[in-house]
Amino acid sequence: METIIRPSSDLRNHYNEISKECRENRTPVIITVNGRGDTAVLGLQDYYQMKSELELLRTLAEAEEDVSNGRVAPIEDTFLDIRKSLLERK
Repeated sequence: METIIRPSSDLRNHYNEISKECRENRTPVIITVNGRGDTAVLGLQDYYQMKSELELLRTLAEAEEDVSNGRVAPIEDTFLDIRKSLLERK
């Protein structure tokens, strides 16, 4: 994935151009201050996708930890517990 680097003044002076690049080309833009990376700008769709993927990875890591520590149960037991819980709510 290509990354574009722009000075912070471009964010103010060329916002529409940066926004279009992020949305249409799905390219992140790094904003620099005094020549050093300061902020990353990306399109909203990419942000939501990244956030969803990160949540999925966290969930998978928790599941792997559960398996490694023996915190597992047969799926049938899990479904029975869910059904029981739902019936108790009524």
